[in-house]
Amino acid sequence: MLRRTITASDIGSPADVAELLDQWDYLADEGLATAVFLALRMGRPLFLEGEAGVGKTELAKTLSAILGAQLIRLQCYEGLDAAQALYDWDFARQLLHLKAAEAAGATDVRALEGEIYDRRFLIARPLLQALETTPSVLLVDEIDRADDEFEAFLLEVLSDYTISIPELGTISAAAPPVVVVTSNRTREVHDALKRRCLYHWLEHPGFDREVAILRRRLPECAERLATDVAAAAGRLRGADLIKPPGIAETLDWTEALLTLGATSLHPGLAAATLGAVLKHREDQEFVRGNGLLA
Repeated sequence: MLRRTITASDIGSPADVAELLDQWDYLADEGLATAVFLALRMGRPLFLEGEAGVGKTELAKTLSAILGAQLIRLQCYEGLDAAQALYDWDFARQLLHLKAAEAAGATDVRALEGEIYDRRFLIARPLLQALETTPSVLLVDEIDRADDEFEAFLLEVLSDYTISIPELGTISAAAPPVVVVTSNRTREVHDALKRRCLYHWLEHPGFDREVAILRRRLPECAERLATDVAAAAGRLRGADLIKPPGIAETLDWTEALLTLGATSLHPGLAAATLGAVLKHREDQEFVRGNGLLA
C-alpha cells in the first residue's frame, strides 16, 4: 500500500485518520481515530491511558511517520526533574571556551560571561528539542512514573509552548508540536494536566481486531495461528493475572511461534512459549495450574 506523509490540515475527518493509520499498519477503532483527529485539529495534547502494551507509544510513532515529523520521546521516571527534561548547560565546553579565551589573552570578563551562555553551549533536552523542531511529535511516555512536581512543570510548558531560560530569554515554538502523553495508570495523574489534554482510554483489542493486527504486523502468520493466539490472549486477559498480555505481548508470542515453525497453537506449545507473553512467574504458574492453555 502506498504511504505518504501529510500535514494535520490535510486530515478532514476521523475516517481519514483511521485510513492513514491503517496505511501505516496501525488499526484504530472509531473512538481512537476521533480522539486523534480532534487533538490534531484543536492543537491539544492527547492523553492516552491504558494497560501497558495496548499501543499508546506505537500510536505516537505512527503519527510521526504519517506527519513526516521527528519523534521526540521523553521517558518519564521517578525523580525526573526539569533540567533532565528541558535543558542543561554544557559545562565542559564552557570551561574549554574560557581556557581558550584565557590562552588567547582575553581580558573582558563581561564579554566572556556573555559568550559562555551562548545558545551553542546549551544542551537541549526533549521538551526544548520539541519546541525548536518543526514539525515534531512529542511523546511524554509513562507520565504516571514521574513525580507530581514534574506534572506541574509539564503543564506549564504545555500551556503556551514557551520556555524561559534566564541567560537567554524566552524560547517559543514556531509551530506547537503534536503532543502525546501516555499513562499506564500505576497512579492517578492530576486533573489539571488531564484538563489541558484530550483524553482517551485504550482498551485491549477485541478478538477480530487482534487477529487483523497479528495478520497485518506479521504477514507470514496464517489465519489459524492468528485466531488461536488471539483466542488464547483473550482467555489470559480474562484471568486474574498480575500483568495481562497486551497486543505487544501477543505479537511477541506469535513471532516466537512462527520462529518455531508453528501453524497453530496447542497446549504443549503454548506452555513451552509462555515466557513470550507472560513475564511474571506467578502468572505462568496460575495459567498452567488452571488449565487456561487448553
